[in-house]
Amino acid sequence: MFGPLLSVALGGAIGASLRHLFGIGVLRVLGSTSFPVAILSVNVVGSFLMGVFAVLAAQRGLTHLSPFVMTGVLGGFTTFSAFSLEAVSLYERGDVGQAAAYVALSVVLSVLGLMAGIWITRGLLT
Repeated sequence: MFGPLLSVALGGAIGASLRHLFGIGVLRVLGSTSFPVAILSVNVVGSFLMGVFAVLAAQRGLTHLSPFVMTGVLGGFTTFSAFSLEAVSLYERGDVGQAAAYVALSVVLSVLGLMAGIWITRGLLT
């Protein structure tokens, strides 16, 4: 029981650290923006990587790594709670159109990112 829990905790620390660094990187590249591009990007990239790992884990017998990779690293990397905060903040600032666009783009692009990760990885493995 403690093995998987420690694995999730370690993965979460790594994922959260990577999210922080990714956000800094986006800020350095794009500068400060009113639209939460860094969080949107993290969720799309994280979804893509989730798709890649889901295929690799299933095809290569790596499902034992799921607590570390999927729940820990990718769960710590993606930011649904931060996404929710950004959406509400945009709405409360009166940027209703941006809030709606952010929610729609986050959901659609993250699902497409996951699907792309699955399709690309399956294609590479066949």
